[in-house]
Amino acid sequence: MSTALFSLPSQRQLEHSAAPLGLMRRAACAAAYWIMARYPAGAAIMVLAGPGNNGGDALHLACELLSAGYKVTVISPQPQSSAEAQAARARWDACAMATYTRLPEAHADLIVDGLFGIGLSRPLASPWDALIAQVNAAGVAVLALDTPSGLDAMSGHALGAAMRATDTLTFLCFKPGLLTADGSELAGEVHLATLDIPAALLPTPEGELNRPAVTALKRHANSHKGSFGTVCVVGGAPGMLGAALLAGRAALACGAGKVLLATLDSRLPVDSTQPELMISPLVLPLASHSICAIGPGLGSSTAAQAALSAALASDTPLVIDADALNLLAHDAALFATLATRQAPAILTPHPAEAARLLGISSTEVQADRLAAARTLAARLNKVVVLKGAGSLIVRPDGFYRINASGNAALAVAGQGDVLTGAIAALWAQQLPPFDAASLAVHLHGLLADLYVHAAGGPIGLTASATATALSGLINALLCVQNTGP
Repeated sequence: MSTALFSLPSQRQLEHSAAPLGLMRRAACAAAYWIMARYPAGAAIMVLAGPGNNGGDALHLACELLSAGYKVTVISPQPQSSAEAQAARARWDACAMATYTRLPEAHADLIVDGLFGIGLSRPLASPWDALIAQVNAAGVAVLALDTPSGLDAMSGHALGAAMRATDTLTFLCFKPGLLTADGSELAGEVHLATLDIPAALLPTPEGELNRPAVTALKRHANSHKGSFGTVCVVGGAPGMLGAALLAGRAALACGAGKVLLATLDSRLPVDSTQPELMISPLVLPLASHSICAIGPGLGSSTAAQAALSAALASDTPLVIDADALNLLAHDAALFATLATRQAPAILTPHPAEAARLLGISSTEVQADRLAAARTLAARLNKVVVLKGAGSLIVRPDGFYRINASGNAALAVAGQGDVLTGAIAALWAQQLPPFDAASLAVHLHGLLADLYVHAAGGPIGLTASATATALSGLINALLCVQNTGP
């Protein structure tokens, strides 16, 4: 359950089914335990209570904290509307404590955001937008209950004024919007309180957090280079050979037995830093390989179009990225060929590339990243990796994974080429395409997280450094998993 992701109707049904178990009080107690583990008794806690059930959670929390010796201030700009929230307000009022309608000028060690939960679907107006702006400007740690107010819990899109939380304690299950788009920043560090709900009440998940293991990459002593597949990288037009080199180096680092670069620019005979790469000018038709990664530095020339057409005509599994995606977007015949092609493929667009493929704007893609990725995966009947904050890995049937690793350190040229090579290498080692893409995305992001921890910030991580560091990360994870309990 801890990694499962549910649709909004399923979450609503779960809340309804679990309501007789005292869900609001359970959520309040979970939040109280979270705060007590981090703030000493006597700390000043400001609790913001909205008109709905999220506000009810907050009011019950205020009562729990007050009884535990905390200095609690409640701010509730409007009366509670639901019966459960009204009962929580009555409990708080019975404490004979003052309730404010505006944020008071008083010291706070922590502000609790219990204004609006997962049901919010509109931009917040007065007085909520002004209150959120005050809190965001206060410089005080913020704990959001279930989801930061103003954030669409499913799409991760900020609907206007949105709370910027230091931490989010979400209830019952993770919410997709906490981990992707604006949510990956607004939610801060996300924690889950399952509230001990019986498993029988859980609906069927439609996705899950991306938490893959590397155990499938463990190698047997009686193996050879042919055991780990051959990756062919097609790309490297004049002026863009670096993209193909990065993809090839990443494929080597991630364990492909052999890597061939088939380049449109014939002037590169060898990679002096990675002479293991076999480099030759592109020759059509393409030879058969375990996996073909097409797109890094491919360009948009007639030769590039011919290369993509040849790749689609082959029965080789494809990782399609970068310029190859743009060629698909501008050629309806190639797009249709891919959609009807029986051999598997993985597409790795960033939001602008996904927008071109879908015929919409990148703003529309970012407004609902999950819907965009699902639409593209279904339309092409292929696995899609929608890159960005909280990358999404989606199967054609709509089941998805959200990746929580990674940060802005990856926002530099060449990182997409590295990811393409990593996916191709893991797929060549017999991981299923959905799992290969998921593991590569996780590893790529994890390297960025480790870099930020070591460097103290996200600036300066090059794609070259990422490509060469992948093997060390995989081996370290294999060592931990092989020796762990």
